[in-house]
Amino acid sequence: MKKDVLDFVVAKTHELIDSPTCSPETREAANAWLNAVDTENEAEETKKYIAELEEDIMPIDTLIGFAESEAGAQVFGTDKAKDVAAHAKEIKSNGAKYCDCPACAAVAAILEKKDQL
Repeated sequence: MKKDVLDFVVAKTHELIDSPTCSPETREAANAWLNAVDTENEAEETKKYIAELEEDIMPIDTLIGFAESEAGAQVFGTDKAKDVAAHAKEIKSNGAKYCDCPACAAVAAILEKKDQL
């Protein structure tokens, strides 16, 4: 892996870990990957990390559906759920494929480099 790619992914991984919207499973996979960098376990942990990121990133249509659901209202609160759904529809209309919360934004940036990892 090229140093510039590694540096980029390490930085985005720290952003992901620090994000309040990062799931515990993704945070665990991110830490495991960071600990494996430059070790004999790097390739295996990279595969696991990418798989976890691909599983956890939220597609924009899924976000819209969740925000408009009863479950979304319970998680976000009724008013905030409406705001999240409206925001998601707006960014979708501008071409967004995924949620743009801090965690999903970091994951999307990392996944753009996955073929170079």
